[in-house]
Amino acid sequence: MSHSPANPYRGEASLVVAGVPRLLRPSFAALVAAEDELGPLFALVERAGAGQLRLAEMAALFWHCLTDREDLDRDVVGNAVLQQGLAKASKPLRALLGQILQGEAGDSA
Repeated sequence: MSHSPANPYRGEASLVVAGVPRLLRPSFAALVAAEDELGPLFALVERAGAGQLRLAEMAALFWHCLTDREDLDRDVVGNAVLQQGLAKASKPLRALLGQILQGEAGDSA
C-alpha cells in the first residue's frame, strides 16, 4: 500500500496509525461527516483554541479525514493519538483546523 506525503498547502497532515503514516485530508465530504458527528466545525475550532477539545473529538476528526481507513477501526486511531501523546498529535490537528478556518492557500476572495 503506498502512502502519498501530506500536502500542507491543502491542509493535509500525517498521523502515524498502527505504525504507518496515514494521510489526513480535510475534504468537504470528510468535514461534513465530522460535523454531523461533532456539531458545528466553528465551535470545534473554538473549543480547540480554548483548550477544551476532547480526545474523542480529536480522534473523530482524524477518523473522518483519513484517506485510507479500510484496514482500521476507530479505536486504533484513538490509540494512535494516545501513543503519540497530545503534544505530537496536536501538529496534524492544527493543520486540519487551519484548513477549516482558512481554506486552501492561494484561494482568492
